[in-house]
Amino acid sequence: MRLTRSLIALTMALAAPLASAAVDIQQWVASTGARVSFVETHALPIVDIQVDVAAGGAYAPAAKSGLAGLTASLLDAGTRQRDENALADRFADLGARFGAGAETDRASISLRTLSNASEREAAIDLLAEVIQQPAFPQAVFERERARAIAGLKEAQTQPGYLVERAFGEAVYGTHPYGRSASEASLAGLTRADVVAFHRQFYVAAAAHVAIVGDLSRAQAEAVAERLTRQLPKGAPPAALPAPSLPDAKLLRVPHPAAQAHVLMGMPGLRRDDPDYYALVTGNYVLGGGGFVSRLMKEVREKRGYAYSVYSYFEPQRVAGPFRIGLQTRGQQADDAVAVARQTLQTFIDEGPTAEELDAAKGNIVNGFGLRLDSNAKLLGYVGVIGFYGLPTDWLEQYPKAVSALSIDEVRDAFRRRVLPDHLVTVIVGGEGDTTAAATSDAAKAR
Repeated sequence: MRLTRSLIALTMALAAPLASAAVDIQQWVASTGARVSFVETHALPIVDIQVDVAAGGAYAPAAKSGLAGLTASLLDAGTRQRDENALADRFADLGARFGAGAETDRASISLRTLSNASEREAAIDLLAEVIQQPAFPQAVFERERARAIAGLKEAQTQPGYLVERAFGEAVYGTHPYGRSASEASLAGLTRADVVAFHRQFYVAAAAHVAIVGDLSRAQAEAVAERLTRQLPKGAPPAALPAPSLPDAKLLRVPHPAAQAHVLMGMPGLRRDDPDYYALVTGNYVLGGGGFVSRLMKEVREKRGYAYSVYSYFEPQRVAGPFRIGLQTRGQQADDAVAVARQTLQTFIDEGPTAEELDAAKGNIVNGFGLRLDSNAKLLGYVGVIGFYGLPTDWLEQYPKAVSALSIDEVRDAFRRRVLPDHLVTVIVGGEGDTTAAATSDAAKAR
Protein backbone atom coordinates (compact mmCIF):
# COMPACT_ATOMS: atom_id res chain seq x y z
CA MET A 1 0.00 0.00 0.00
CA ARG A 2 2.85 2.40 0.87
CA LEU A 3 4.43 1.74 -2.53
CA THR A 4 1.15 2.44 -4.32
CA ARG A 5 0.69 5.76 -2.51
CA SER A 6 4.27 6.71 -3.30
CA LEU A 7 3.80 5.89 -6.98
CA ILE A 8 0.68 8.07 -7.22
CA ALA A 9 2.31 10.99 -5.41
CA LEU A 10 5.39 10.87 -7.63
CA THR A 11 3.24 10.74 -10.75
CA MET A 12 1.36 13.90 -9.80
CA ALA A 13 4.45 15.79 -8.69
CA LEU A 14 6.75 15.00 -11.58
CA ALA A 15 4.50 14.61 -14.64
CA ALA A 16 4.89 18.18 -15.94
CA PRO A 17 8.39 17.81 -17.45
CA LEU A 18 7.14 15.15 -19.87
CA ALA A 19 4.91 17.61 -21.72
CA SER A 20 7.81 19.79 -22.84
CA ALA A 21 10.29 17.02 -23.65
CA ALA A 22 10.88 15.85 -27.20
CA VAL A 23 9.45 12.39 -27.78
CA ASP A 24 12.09 10.04 -29.18
CA ILE A 25 10.35 6.77 -30.06
CA GLN A 26 12.84 3.96 -30.60
CA GLN A 27 11.54 0.94 -32.50
CA TRP A 28 12.84 -2.54 -33.23
CA VAL A 29 11.71 -6.13 -33.70
CA ALA A 30 12.47 -8.52 -30.86
CA SER A 31 14.00 -11.92 -31.57
CA THR A 32 10.56 -13.39 -30.88
CA GLY A 33 9.07 -11.44 -33.81
CA ALA A 34 7.18 -8.96 -31.64
CA ARG A 35 7.45 -5.28 -32.60
CA VAL A 36 8.62 -2.91 -29.88
CA SER A 37 8.35 0.86 -29.33
CA PHE A 38 10.24 2.48 -26.48
CA VAL A 39 10.45 5.97 -25.02
CA GLU A 40 13.20 6.42 -22.46
CA THR A 41 12.33 9.04 -19.87
CA HIS A 42 13.74 9.36 -16.40
CA ALA A 43 11.41 12.14 -15.22
CA LEU A 44 9.48 9.60 -13.15
CA PRO A 45 10.72 6.46 -11.36
CA ILE A 46 8.00 4.53 -13.17
CA VAL A 47 7.77 2.09 -16.06
CA ASP A 48 4.55 1.84 -18.09
CA ILE A 49 4.08 -1.12 -20.43
CA GLN A 50 1.31 -1.98 -22.87
CA VAL A 51 1.23 -5.18 -24.89
CA ASP A 52 -1.21 -5.02 -27.80
CA VAL A 53 -2.16 -8.04 -29.89
CA ALA A 54 -4.38 -8.21 -32.95
CA ALA A 55 -7.06 -10.02 -30.96
CA GLY A 56 -9.95 -7.57 -30.81
CA GLY A 57 -13.61 -8.25 -31.39
CA ALA A 58 -13.24 -8.03 -35.18
CA TYR A 59 -11.24 -11.27 -35.15
CA ALA A 60 -13.75 -13.44 -33.31
CA PRO A 61 -16.10 -15.54 -35.48
CA ALA A 62 -19.51 -13.96 -36.00
CA ALA A 63 -21.23 -16.76 -34.07
CA LYS A 64 -18.84 -16.23 -31.14
CA SER A 65 -19.15 -12.48 -30.67
CA GLY A 66 -17.95 -11.55 -27.21
CA LEU A 67 -15.12 -14.07 -27.27
CA ALA A 68 -12.35 -11.47 -27.58
CA GLY A 69 -13.54 -9.49 -24.58
CA LEU A 70 -14.08 -12.58 -22.46
CA THR A 71 -10.59 -13.89 -23.29
CA ALA A 72 -8.94 -10.61 -22.30
CA SER A 73 -10.93 -10.39 -19.07
CA LEU A 74 -9.82 -13.90 -18.05
CA LEU A 75 -6.07 -13.37 -18.47
CA ASP A 76 -5.63 -12.60 -14.76
CA ALA A 77 -8.12 -15.25 -13.65
CA GLY A 78 -5.25 -17.62 -12.89
CA THR A 79 -2.03 -19.00 -14.35
CA ARG A 80 -0.26 -22.33 -14.14
CA GLN A 81 1.41 -21.12 -10.93
CA ARG A 82 -1.19 -18.89 -9.23
CA ASP A 83 -4.95 -18.57 -8.89
CA GLU A 84 -6.70 -15.22 -9.40
CA ASN A 85 -6.47 -14.23 -5.75
CA ALA A 86 -2.76 -14.95 -5.57
CA LEU A 87 -2.22 -12.89 -8.72
CA ALA A 88 -4.18 -9.94 -7.38
CA ASP A 89 -2.36 -10.11 -4.05
CA ARG A 90 1.03 -10.24 -5.73
CA PHE A 91 0.34 -7.22 -7.97
CA ALA A 92 -0.86 -5.33 -4.88
CA ASP A 93 2.20 -6.32 -2.86
CA LEU A 94 4.42 -4.96 -5.62
CA GLY A 95 2.47 -1.69 -5.87
CA ALA A 96 1.87 -2.50 -9.54
CA ARG A 97 -1.24 -1.79 -11.56
CA PHE A 98 -2.47 -4.36 -14.10
CA GLY A 99 -5.17 -3.97 -16.72
CA ALA A 100 -6.53 -5.90 -19.69
CA GLY A 101 -9.34 -5.47 -22.17
CA ALA A 102 -10.33 -5.80 -25.80
CA GLU A 103 -11.70 -3.31 -28.30
CA THR A 104 -12.47 -3.70 -31.99
CA ASP A 105 -8.96 -4.12 -33.44
CA ARG A 106 -6.82 -5.16 -30.49
CA ALA A 107 -6.58 -6.61 -27.05
CA SER A 108 -4.41 -4.63 -24.65
CA ILE A 109 -2.60 -5.72 -21.49
CA SER A 110 -1.00 -3.00 -19.39
CA LEU A 111 1.29 -2.68 -16.40
CA ARG A 112 2.48 0.25 -14.33
CA THR A 113 5.29 -0.40 -11.88
CA LEU A 114 7.96 1.46 -9.96
CA SER A 115 11.28 1.31 -11.78
CA ASN A 116 13.53 0.24 -8.93
CA ALA A 117 14.94 -3.16 -9.81
CA SER A 118 13.28 -5.38 -7.22
CA GLU A 119 9.67 -4.25 -7.81
CA ARG A 120 10.16 -3.79 -11.56
CA GLU A 121 11.64 -7.20 -12.25
CA ALA A 122 9.07 -9.02 -10.13
CA ALA A 123 6.17 -7.13 -11.73
CA ILE A 124 7.41 -7.82 -15.27
CA ASP A 125 7.83 -11.51 -14.46
CA LEU A 126 4.25 -11.53 -13.22
CA LEU A 127 2.99 -9.77 -16.34
CA ALA A 128 4.84 -12.29 -18.52
CA GLU A 129 3.22 -15.11 -16.58
CA VAL A 130 -0.26 -13.66 -17.11
CA ILE A 131 0.22 -13.07 -20.84
CA GLN A 132 1.97 -16.32 -21.66
CA GLN A 133 0.56 -18.85 -19.21
CA PRO A 134 -3.10 -18.10 -18.50
CA ALA A 135 -4.95 -21.14 -17.13
CA PHE A 136 -8.51 -20.01 -17.86
CA PRO A 137 -9.95 -22.07 -14.97
CA GLN A 138 -13.31 -23.64 -15.81
CA ALA A 139 -15.07 -22.34 -12.71
CA VAL A 140 -13.87 -18.79 -13.26
CA PHE A 141 -14.76 -19.00 -16.95
CA GLU A 142 -18.31 -20.01 -16.11
CA ARG A 143 -18.60 -17.24 -13.53
CA GLU A 144 -17.36 -14.55 -15.90
CA ARG A 145 -19.49 -15.80 -18.79
CA ALA A 146 -22.55 -15.63 -16.53
CA ARG A 147 -21.53 -12.14 -15.44
CA ALA A 148 -21.15 -11.05 -19.06
CA ILE A 149 -24.60 -12.39 -19.93
CA ALA A 150 -26.14 -10.65 -16.92
CA GLY A 151 -24.39 -7.41 -17.86
CA LEU A 152 -25.65 -7.69 -21.43
CA LYS A 153 -29.22 -8.28 -20.27
CA GLU A 154 -29.04 -5.13 -18.18
CA ALA A 155 -27.44 -3.15 -21.02
CA GLN A 156 -30.21 -4.20 -23.40
CA THR A 157 -32.69 -2.27 -21.28
CA GLN A 158 -30.73 0.97 -21.81
CA PRO A 159 -31.40 3.13 -24.88
CA GLY A 160 -27.77 4.29 -25.01
CA TYR A 161 -26.55 0.72 -25.51
CA LEU A 162 -29.31 -0.11 -27.98
CA VAL A 163 -28.56 2.87 -30.21
CA GLU A 164 -24.84 1.99 -30.29
CA ARG A 165 -25.54 -1.62 -31.22
CA ALA A 166 -28.13 -0.78 -33.86
CA PHE A 167 -25.86 1.92 -35.30
CA GLY A 168 -22.91 -0.48 -35.63
CA GLU A 169 -25.04 -3.13 -37.30
CA ALA A 170 -26.68 -0.67 -39.69
CA VAL A 171 -23.44 1.05 -40.70
CA TYR A 172 -21.29 -2.08 -41.10
CA GLY A 173 -23.76 -4.86 -41.91
CA THR A 174 -21.92 -8.20 -41.98
CA HIS A 175 -18.48 -6.59 -41.72
CA PRO A 176 -16.63 -7.60 -38.51
CA TYR A 177 -16.96 -4.03 -37.19
CA GLY A 178 -20.72 -4.47 -37.10
CA ARG A 179 -20.69 -7.43 -34.72
CA SER A 180 -21.80 -7.26 -31.11
CA ALA A 181 -22.25 -9.91 -28.47
CA SER A 182 -25.68 -11.43 -27.93
CA GLU A 183 -27.01 -13.58 -25.12
CA ALA A 184 -26.91 -16.54 -27.49
CA SER A 185 -23.33 -15.93 -28.63
CA LEU A 186 -22.11 -15.54 -25.05
CA ALA A 187 -24.05 -18.56 -23.80
CA GLY A 188 -22.54 -20.68 -26.57
CA LEU A 189 -18.94 -19.89 -25.63
CA THR A 190 -16.85 -22.59 -24.00
CA ARG A 191 -13.54 -22.62 -22.20
CA ALA A 192 -12.12 -24.42 -25.22
CA ASP A 193 -13.10 -21.43 -27.36
CA VAL A 194 -11.15 -19.11 -25.07
CA VAL A 195 -8.08 -21.38 -25.06
CA ALA A 196 -8.17 -21.67 -28.85
CA PHE A 197 -8.62 -17.92 -29.36
CA HIS A 198 -5.67 -17.17 -27.09
CA ARG A 199 -3.51 -19.75 -28.84
CA GLN A 200 -4.37 -18.41 -32.30
CA PHE A 201 -4.25 -14.65 -31.75
CA TYR A 202 -2.01 -14.01 -28.74
CA VAL A 203 1.11 -14.64 -30.79
CA ALA A 204 4.42 -12.81 -30.98
CA ALA A 205 4.14 -12.01 -34.68
CA ALA A 206 0.90 -10.10 -34.04
CA ALA A 207 2.12 -8.39 -30.85
CA HIS A 208 3.37 -4.89 -30.21
CA VAL A 209 5.08 -3.97 -26.93
CA ALA A 210 5.05 -0.28 -25.94
CA ILE A 211 7.36 0.74 -23.10
CA VAL A 212 7.61 4.23 -21.61
CA GLY A 213 9.65 5.12 -18.59
CA ASP A 214 12.71 4.87 -16.44
CA LEU A 215 14.66 2.19 -18.33
CA SER A 216 17.65 2.00 -20.61
CA ARG A 217 17.38 0.69 -24.16
CA ALA A 218 19.09 -2.56 -23.12
CA GLN A 219 16.66 -3.03 -20.24
CA ALA A 220 13.71 -2.34 -22.53
CA GLU A 221 14.96 -4.93 -25.01
CA ALA A 222 15.14 -7.49 -22.21
CA VAL A 223 11.61 -6.64 -21.07
CA ALA A 224 10.15 -7.13 -24.55
CA GLU A 225 11.92 -10.48 -24.89
CA ARG A 226 10.61 -11.71 -21.53
CA LEU A 227 7.03 -10.66 -22.26
CA THR A 228 6.84 -12.48 -25.61
CA ARG A 229 9.38 -15.32 -25.29
CA GLN A 230 6.85 -18.05 -24.49
CA LEU A 231 4.14 -16.89 -26.86
CA PRO A 232 3.70 -18.90 -30.04
CA LYS A 233 5.50 -17.17 -32.90
CA GLY A 234 2.37 -17.43 -35.06
CA ALA A 235 1.52 -15.00 -37.83
CA PRO A 236 -0.48 -11.78 -38.05
CA PRO A 237 -4.17 -12.40 -38.81
CA ALA A 238 -5.51 -11.83 -42.29
CA ALA A 239 -6.11 -8.20 -43.15
CA LEU A 240 -9.59 -6.93 -42.40
CA PRO A 241 -11.60 -6.03 -45.49
CA ALA A 242 -12.61 -2.45 -46.12
CA PRO A 243 -16.27 -1.97 -45.20
CA SER A 244 -18.85 -1.28 -47.89
CA LEU A 245 -20.70 2.01 -47.77
CA PRO A 246 -24.31 1.54 -46.58
CA ASP A 247 -27.30 3.07 -48.28
CA ALA A 248 -28.77 6.05 -46.47
CA LYS A 249 -31.53 4.91 -44.14
CA LEU A 250 -33.48 5.85 -41.04
CA LEU A 251 -34.05 3.16 -38.41
CA ARG A 252 -36.33 3.52 -35.38
CA VAL A 253 -35.94 1.18 -32.43
CA PRO A 254 -38.86 1.23 -29.97
CA HIS A 255 -38.06 2.00 -26.34
CA PRO A 256 -40.21 3.59 -23.61
CA ALA A 257 -37.61 6.22 -22.75
CA ALA A 258 -38.85 9.79 -23.01
CA GLN A 259 -35.55 10.89 -24.55
CA ALA A 260 -34.78 9.83 -28.09
CA HIS A 261 -31.18 8.70 -28.49
CA VAL A 262 -29.90 9.54 -31.96
CA LEU A 263 -26.79 8.47 -33.88
CA MET A 264 -26.02 9.39 -37.48
CA GLY A 265 -22.99 8.29 -39.45
CA MET A 266 -21.12 6.04 -41.82
CA PRO A 267 -17.70 4.34 -42.17
CA GLY A 268 -15.15 7.11 -41.99
CA LEU A 269 -11.47 6.97 -41.13
CA ARG A 270 -8.63 4.51 -40.83
CA ARG A 271 -5.60 5.12 -38.61
CA ASP A 272 -3.15 5.76 -41.46
CA ASP A 273 -5.64 7.71 -43.57
CA PRO A 274 -4.13 10.49 -45.74
CA ASP A 275 -7.18 12.64 -44.91
CA TYR A 276 -6.73 12.17 -41.17
CA TYR A 277 -5.61 15.70 -40.27
CA ALA A 278 -8.13 17.47 -42.51
CA LEU A 279 -11.06 15.42 -41.24
CA VAL A 280 -10.14 15.64 -37.56
CA THR A 281 -9.49 19.37 -37.73
CA GLY A 282 -12.65 20.03 -39.69
CA ASN A 283 -14.63 17.96 -37.22
CA TYR A 284 -13.55 20.30 -34.41
CA VAL A 285 -15.51 23.03 -36.23
CA LEU A 286 -18.44 20.77 -37.06
CA GLY A 287 -19.09 19.03 -33.76
CA GLY A 288 -15.92 18.30 -31.83
CA GLY A 289 -15.32 21.74 -30.35
CA GLY A 290 -17.98 21.73 -27.68
CA PHE A 291 -19.86 25.03 -27.36
CA VAL A 292 -18.00 26.62 -30.29
CA SER A 293 -19.01 23.90 -32.77
CA ARG A 294 -21.61 24.46 -35.46
CA LEU A 295 -23.78 21.56 -34.36
CA MET A 296 -23.94 22.93 -30.83
CA LYS A 297 -24.89 26.38 -32.08
CA GLU A 298 -27.56 25.15 -34.48
CA VAL A 299 -29.10 22.30 -32.50
CA ARG A 300 -28.79 23.58 -28.94
CA GLU A 301 -28.27 27.34 -28.84
CA LYS A 302 -30.61 28.39 -31.65
CA ARG A 303 -33.35 25.77 -31.22
CA GLY A 304 -32.94 24.12 -27.83
CA TYR A 305 -33.37 20.63 -29.26
CA ALA A 306 -30.60 19.02 -27.21
CA TYR A 307 -28.43 19.76 -24.21
CA SER A 308 -25.45 18.23 -25.97
CA VAL A 309 -24.68 17.32 -29.57
CA TYR A 310 -21.34 16.15 -30.93
CA SER A 311 -19.54 14.56 -33.84
CA TYR A 312 -16.29 12.65 -34.11
CA PHE A 313 -14.23 10.26 -36.18
CA GLU A 314 -13.11 6.98 -34.60
CA PRO A 315 -10.09 5.82 -36.65
CA GLN A 316 -9.44 2.08 -36.72
CA ARG A 317 -7.48 -0.49 -38.74
CA VAL A 318 -9.94 0.01 -41.58
CA ALA A 319 -12.59 2.71 -41.82
CA GLY A 320 -13.89 3.30 -38.31
CA PRO A 321 -17.13 5.22 -37.89
CA PHE A 322 -17.89 8.89 -38.30
CA ARG A 323 -20.82 9.76 -36.10
CA ILE A 324 -23.07 12.57 -34.96
CA GLY A 325 -24.85 11.98 -31.67
CA LEU A 326 -27.49 13.71 -29.58
CA GLN A 327 -30.39 13.10 -27.23
CA THR A 328 -33.64 14.98 -27.50
CA ARG A 329 -37.31 14.80 -26.57
CA GLY A 330 -39.07 12.18 -28.61
CA GLN A 331 -41.56 14.62 -30.12
CA GLN A 332 -38.79 16.73 -31.63
CA ALA A 333 -36.39 13.99 -32.70
CA ASP A 334 -37.18 14.34 -36.41
CA ASP A 335 -36.67 18.10 -36.29
CA ALA A 336 -33.37 17.71 -34.45
CA VAL A 337 -32.18 15.17 -37.01
CA ALA A 338 -33.15 17.48 -39.86
CA VAL A 339 -31.18 20.37 -38.35
CA ALA A 340 -28.13 18.16 -37.75
CA ARG A 341 -28.25 16.88 -41.32
CA GLN A 342 -28.57 20.38 -42.75
CA THR A 343 -25.70 21.63 -40.59
CA LEU A 344 -23.56 18.77 -41.85
CA GLN A 345 -24.54 19.42 -45.47
CA THR A 346 -23.71 23.10 -45.18
CA PHE A 347 -20.31 22.27 -43.74
CA ILE A 348 -19.64 19.76 -46.53
CA ASP A 349 -20.61 22.36 -49.14
CA GLU A 350 -18.81 25.36 -47.69
CA GLY A 351 -16.17 24.08 -45.28
CA PRO A 352 -15.06 26.13 -42.29
CA THR A 353 -14.66 29.88 -42.29
CA ALA A 354 -11.17 31.30 -41.89
CA GLU A 355 -11.98 32.26 -38.31
CA GLU A 356 -13.31 28.80 -37.51
CA LEU A 357 -10.30 27.06 -39.00
CA ASP A 358 -7.88 29.32 -37.16
CA ALA A 359 -9.68 28.62 -33.89
CA ALA A 360 -9.61 24.87 -34.53
CA LYS A 361 -5.90 24.94 -35.34
CA GLY A 362 -5.16 26.98 -32.24
CA ASN A 363 -7.07 24.65 -29.95
CA ILE A 364 -5.52 21.48 -31.38
CA VAL A 365 -1.95 22.76 -31.63
CA ASN A 366 -1.85 24.70 -28.36
CA GLY A 367 -3.45 21.85 -26.46
CA PHE A 368 -1.31 19.15 -27.97
CA GLY A 369 1.22 19.17 -25.14
CA LEU A 370 -1.51 18.26 -22.66
CA ARG A 371 -1.93 14.98 -24.50
CA LEU A 372 1.60 14.02 -23.53
CA ASP A 373 1.86 15.32 -19.98
CA SER A 374 2.06 11.94 -18.27
CA ASN A 375 3.62 8.55 -18.78
CA ALA A 376 0.18 7.00 -19.18
CA LYS A 377 -0.97 9.41 -21.91
CA LEU A 378 2.30 9.05 -23.76
CA LEU A 379 2.07 5.26 -23.53
CA GLY A 380 -1.33 5.36 -25.20
CA TYR A 381 0.04 7.25 -28.18
CA VAL A 382 3.16 5.10 -28.41
CA GLY A 383 0.94 2.03 -28.40
CA VAL A 384 -1.22 3.40 -31.21
CA ILE A 385 1.79 4.48 -33.28
CA GLY A 386 3.45 1.09 -32.95
CA PHE A 387 0.42 -1.15 -33.28
CA TYR A 388 -0.95 0.63 -36.35
CA GLY A 389 2.44 1.19 -37.98
CA LEU A 390 2.36 5.00 -37.98
CA PRO A 391 5.61 6.97 -38.50
CA THR A 392 7.74 7.34 -35.39
CA ASP A 393 7.63 11.15 -35.78
CA TRP A 394 3.81 11.15 -35.87
CA LEU A 395 3.59 13.13 -32.62
CA GLU A 396 5.95 15.76 -34.01
CA GLN A 397 4.22 15.96 -37.38
CA TYR A 398 0.65 16.12 -36.01
CA PRO A 399 0.65 19.83 -34.98
CA LYS A 400 2.68 20.77 -38.06
CA ALA A 401 0.19 19.07 -40.39
CA VAL A 402 -2.76 20.70 -38.65
CA SER A 403 -1.15 24.14 -38.80
CA ALA A 404 -0.59 23.82 -42.55
CA LEU A 405 -4.20 22.98 -43.46
CA SER A 406 -6.21 25.26 -45.73
CA ILE A 407 -9.95 25.78 -45.96
CA ASP A 408 -9.97 24.10 -49.37
CA GLU A 409 -8.20 21.00 -48.01
CA VAL A 410 -10.69 20.59 -45.19
CA ARG A 411 -13.69 21.17 -47.47
CA ASP A 412 -12.32 18.77 -50.10
CA ALA A 413 -11.76 16.01 -47.53
CA PHE A 414 -15.31 16.29 -46.19
CA ARG A 415 -16.82 16.39 -49.68
CA ARG A 416 -15.01 13.19 -50.64
CA ARG A 417 -15.34 11.29 -47.37
CA VAL A 418 -18.60 12.27 -45.63
CA LEU A 419 -21.37 11.33 -48.03
CA PRO A 420 -25.01 12.07 -47.13
CA ASP A 421 -26.18 9.40 -49.60
CA HIS A 422 -24.58 6.83 -47.27
CA LEU A 423 -25.53 8.36 -43.93
CA VAL A 424 -27.32 6.00 -41.54
CA THR A 425 -29.59 7.47 -38.85
CA VAL A 426 -30.75 5.45 -35.84
CA ILE A 427 -33.30 6.71 -33.32
CA VAL A 428 -33.95 4.71 -30.15
CA GLY A 429 -36.66 5.66 -27.72
CA GLY A 430 -38.75 8.79 -27.41
CA GLU A 431 -42.02 6.87 -27.06
CA GLY A 432 -42.26 7.96 -23.44
CA ASP A 433 -42.31 11.67 -24.31
CA THR A 434 -45.86 12.82 -23.65
CA THR A 435 -45.04 16.54 -23.64
CA ALA A 436 -46.67 17.29 -26.94
CA ALA A 437 -49.79 15.32 -26.12
CA ALA A 438 -50.12 17.03 -22.73
CA THR A 439 -49.73 20.46 -24.36
CA SER A 440 -52.43 19.61 -26.89
CA ASP A 441 -54.84 18.45 -24.18
CA ALA A 442 -54.23 21.62 -22.20
CA ALA A 443 -54.92 23.74 -25.24
CA LYS A 444 -58.23 21.94 -25.83
CA ALA A 445 -59.22 22.51 -22.22
CA ARG A 446 -58.68 26.23 -22.61
